Amino acid sequence: MKNLRLRRLLILLALGLPALACNFPGLARVPAPDDQVEALRQTMDAMLAQEQAAATPEATAPAPDTLPGIPPPPQENGPFFTYTAQSGDTLPAVAARFGVSPGEISAPQAIPPAGLIDPGLPLIIPNVLPPAAYPHAVMPDSEVVYSPTALDFDTLSFVARAGGYLSRYGETVDGEWLSGAQIVERLAVETSTNPRLLLALLEYRSHWLLGDPRDTAQQQYPLGFYNGDYRGLYPELSLAVRYLSQGYYGWRRGSLTEMEFTDGSRLRLAPGLNAGTAAVQVLFSHLMTPSEWEAALYGSDSFPVLYQRLYGDPWELAAGIGPLLPAGLAQPPLELPFLPGGLWSLTGGPHIAWGEGSPPGALDFAPVTGEPACSVSAAWATAAAAGIVVRSQRNVVVLDLDGDGREQTGWDLLYMHVADQERVLPGATLAVDAPIGHPSCQGGRATGSHVHLARKYNGEWLSAGGPLPFTLSGWVAQESARAYEGILVKGDQIVTARPDGSHQSSISR
Repeated sequence: MKNLRLRRLLILLALGLPALACNFPGLARVPAPDDQVEALRQTMDAMLAQEQAAATPEATAPAPDTLPGIPPPPQENGPFFTYTAQSGDTLPAVAARFGVSPGEISAPQAIPPAGLIDPGLPLIIPNVLPPAAYPHAVMPDSEVVYSPTALDFDTLSFVARAGGYLSRYGETVDGEWLSGAQIVERLAVETSTNPRLLLALLEYRSHWLLGDPRDTAQQQYPLGFYNGDYRGLYPELSLAVRYLSQGYYGWRRGSLTEMEFTDGSRLRLAPGLNAGTAAVQVLFSHLMTPSEWEAALYGSDSFPVLYQRLYGDPWELAAGIGPLLPAGLAQPPLELPFLPGGLWSLTGGPHIAWGEGSPPGALDFAPVTGEPACSVSAAWATAAAAGIVVRSQRNVVVLDLDGDGREQTGWDLLYMHVADQERVLPGATLAVDAPIGHPSCQGGRATGSHVHLARKYNGEWLSAGGPLPFTLSGWVAQESARAYEGILVKGDQIVTARPDGSHQSSISR
């Protein structure tokens, strides 16, 4: 405690020196000195409070049932559960989580067999599972994905004000030197993972945000995976995002119902959890034994406790925006991403939207032009709807369809493998069919020039063949059991995905 107070005093004294700006080389949007003094003063107060709480035997985590907005566990009623449907629920996924068939679930109104269930609808489900361990939610969905709750969060400024090791750190990513804050922001934006969550993970595991790692091991492995293939900030955070995505989207689809801990033991996830909690539970299971995991998520000095101290109550933030996937959500009209009259091929059916763990949300289209396999095509990929270009970099273009210019809200379309030359610029306002850029092999692995197209809503990646099927010019995507397979259906017409672009994959407008 004494050392921490001394450190606070030294930091505050240092703020009066004219060399302050040199403490954060390469960081943009550093606050004015007066703001920085107050921010660091608050940060040090939070650190002192945290240390005092950890040293007090009677300190406890907030009681889960008393937090505002937290989804309640299912209520047992003899041989049945009463479960309140949550945002993103589907009948097949809920049935898989509760270990029953879809036909065994009933409700006061008709339940869509494959579409989204309205949040708040009570479902009556047979009670066939043993009592669930850890049924209480710990993190809302909106704090896992890069959602509207983080619209005003400035990652670079927050890291600079925190003043910890992360604010002084940097490493090379894809040949480019990035500061620690820039690495967090890049991963957050590209994978649509909430940057607040990533920063809190770094602080909880190795004190990178507010303090300093205790040893060389924490410098090289800030999250503690200790996998030689993932050494450094960017690789370890990338691995964390993969596990978060596997938990989040696996729970959404009903394909993930249990987790495995580092000692090889397994535990079934409580069936009434939300996707955000499943994501965090799964991530921590890859880092810990069951007893460590329990303390980390439900103990008095847990990760959720730290999260609330850093940012306030996440459930109140979530309540402020409502369900991520609200009742009645429907995809807006979209056209195929090329001009009428052109002949293209469906070279990839539903497959990962962005990175391992994301849902099979993307479709691949390649122009039929006779050009060499990986040349920059002369053909144009075009805007499937009117919108604003909110991102155009590293061979990716993101088109915001709701017109607010924010990637975290509403509908967004992501185009990948768009060539550097003649790619549309950020800030451009496009009409439907306006040119986006040329299909290529640039920006990721590819065997032929094509464009990869995926959707997000409120920051959440959407499955192409899921409850809101990807529909383009009336063609509706359907998944196969294997990634990259699948079909597009329009009336009695069927187009089959073929990576070689053979005849069955041809499609035109």
